[in-house]
Amino acid sequence: MLVLTRKVNESIMIGDDVKITVVEVKGDQVKLGITAPRNIAVHREEVYEEIQRENRLASQSAAVGREQVPERRK
Repeated sequence: MLVLTRKVNESIMIGDDVKITVVEVKGDQVKLGITAPRNIAVHREEVYEEIQRENRLASQSAAVGREQVPERRK
């Protein structure tokens, strides 16, 4: 893990397209602004993990559904 120190209104770049700016620091919370192209998904980690869990469940459900469909005979 890379650890960087930034002050309010300072930024870091990830690649050429993603910019993360420290917007505010209040107590133990840091507010970040993220500028990224629309084709790059940006989520809080807990939301990302929930999306991944739902995707796994959906793919498992689809696989089970395919197993239960009888083969078509010609």
